[in-house]
Amino acid sequence: MKFSVEKDVLLSGIQTVQNVITPKTALPILSNILIEAQGGNLRLTATDLDIGISCAIPVNIQETGAITIPAKRFGDIIRELPSESVGVNTKKNDLVVIESKTCQFKIMGLSKEEFPRLPEFKDKEVIKLDQAGLKEILGLTSFAVSFDETRYILNGILFRIKKNILTLVATDGKRLAIVERKLRQDVDKEVTMIVPIKTIQELNRNLKEEGELSLVLGANQAMFDLGKVMIISRLIEGEFPDYSQVVPAVSENKIKVNREEMLLAIKRAALLVTPDYQAVKLEVFKDKLVVSKSTPDIGESREEVGVDYRGKELVIGFNPVYLIDVLKNLTTETVELELSDSEKPAVIRIDGYIYIVLPMRLG
Repeated sequence: MKFSVEKDVLLSGIQTVQNVITPKTALPILSNILIEAQGGNLRLTATDLDIGISCAIPVNIQETGAITIPAKRFGDIIRELPSESVGVNTKKNDLVVIESKTCQFKIMGLSKEEFPRLPEFKDKEVIKLDQAGLKEILGLTSFAVSFDETRYILNGILFRIKKNILTLVATDGKRLAIVERKLRQDVDKEVTMIVPIKTIQELNRNLKEEGELSLVLGANQAMFDLGKVMIISRLIEGEFPDYSQVVPAVSENKIKVNREEMLLAIKRAALLVTPDYQAVKLEVFKDKLVVSKSTPDIGESREEVGVDYRGKELVIGFNPVYLIDVLKNLTTETVELELSDSEKPAVIRIDGYIYIVLPMRLG
């Protein structure tokens, strides 16, 4: 194998795939990137056996072939090379020569035969999704995923497709995010899958603000084909909780507030949060919301935000992170926060999006 390529192009390709590599893996081959030179493109592939990602970059191929190279070392060498153009070629016994105008490295690779093959998705139904639209709804749900490995079923986002409606759901037991969007096509059969958070993070990293992607389902696996980049993931097996039962009826007690002002006030109050004193206090009056935080031995803060509110006055506590996460991902100028009681969850509803968050005990 022999090819030449611009340094930045190669480095970008390496960075696209190497995020999935686990630093300490029992199988040395999983620390490597598979590099295949064929058909005018260089395809780079990495996997941790749960998720695989590959991308194609344009290179000048003098000789086709394939090899695997330690990902971190390869990336570090390319990053530090002095010139803009890089030549890579393989010699006998899996030796890889990397050179620029004035610099040369020789490192040992491993044969491509040892690298796990990514599954193929032939003759499967393809579901077309809008990249920018998917990026938006992943942003509105992914922060609510649980990282508690004892509740592995919640360690991902539920994707549900029925006819032409895509629903995404995420929960960690203390908050719940549900979003619905219309697809441009009708899907023949109903799709239900739980996509792991690591895959979601890779998707988020690679989704663009324009264009489409193809979602293809296999046996307990899914492929997200973004064109130059392809992500293949195992799915989480099991039954996602019935989220529809916990969505409260629409409350008349609505606080209408400027989203940015509320976000900044809660961020400031959160500066005094400690692991033992997490809750931020919200006091709701007719024309103002008082956001305050008092932490023993640390200090206290108090801030007023103007609101439009017609309900009863109440005092309620929240983990500030749970409000910051949703407020920073919404784009509307104002939000309506439904509050019925200091013991009941708060709800935000905006155009096919529902976010429910449980209150915290104050004091």
